Amino acid sequence: MMLRARIRSAFAVIRSLCLEGRASARPGHAEACPSSRLRNTRLTETVRPTGTPLAYQVGRGVSPSRFGDPNGLLEQAAKAGWVKLARSGLATFVVLGALLTTTGCELRQKMWNQPAYRTYQESDFFEDGSSARPLVEGTVARGFLREDDHFYRGKVNGEFARELPEQIEVTRELLMRGKERYNIYCSVCHDPAGYGNGMVVQRGFAKPESFHIDRLRGMADGYYYSVITDGFGRMPGYAYQIRPADRWAIVAYIRALQLSQYASLDDVPEAVRENL
Repeated sequence: MMLRARIRSAFAVIRSLCLEGRASARPGHAEACPSSRLRNTRLTETVRPTGTPLAYQVGRGVSPSRFGDPNGLLEQAAKAGWVKLARSGLATFVVLGALLTTTGCELRQKMWNQPAYRTYQESDFFEDGSSARPLVEGTVARGFLREDDHFYRGKVNGEFARELPEQIEVTRELLMRGKERYNIYCSVCHDPAGYGNGMVVQRGFAKPESFHIDRLRGMADGYYYSVITDGFGRMPGYAYQIRPADRWAIVAYIRALQLSQYASLDDVPEAVRENL
């Protein structure tokens, strides 16, 4: 706001000085300027106590005094003799230059462009030569403490957990969530039924083992969780794509797939047997 007010004040001074030059160049035309751009514009001379013309106020309520003169630019113009320069057209550049040197733009720019380092930029301030400071030993990001080995790593006392964590309750909703995640991330290799004949395998990728072989059917739940997290063989880890709760949901769904291929009639509830 201050810069805008100063610019307005400067243009008001420039305009008044140019008007003074035109009026003095045409004797007897101080009351009405014949210029087409300033036609019907009244000029009223403002006289200092000493009688020295200081500036002209433009009629119709538009005058330098309207915008204010916070830096005393009118006074400076009179003392420096810029009124005379107006006749040669140089006052515009002189007054505008004086304004720009007193607006504080340079100071503002220095405050905006403060010295700062880019990430990992070199610095001679620290002994290691890097501006970035290493984390304090033992630092853990908020929300990543993860002390529960069973839930976050699939292990209990250093061994793969045989059961799902207590936070995971096996429900229809959990199995449907596991199915959704499995079809997105796993079925491309393991196929929807878990036999290892997914679409990328049909296109030449290495075939994974079937979930229905005895060895994998006997693996602990924590083993599957660990493989999903860290990967195994040619399979990459999915720790960044699948959150821990969804990994357990996938494990539960894999167990449902295994059961579906080896279930007996005794495993089917009596109320459902009639529909078979």
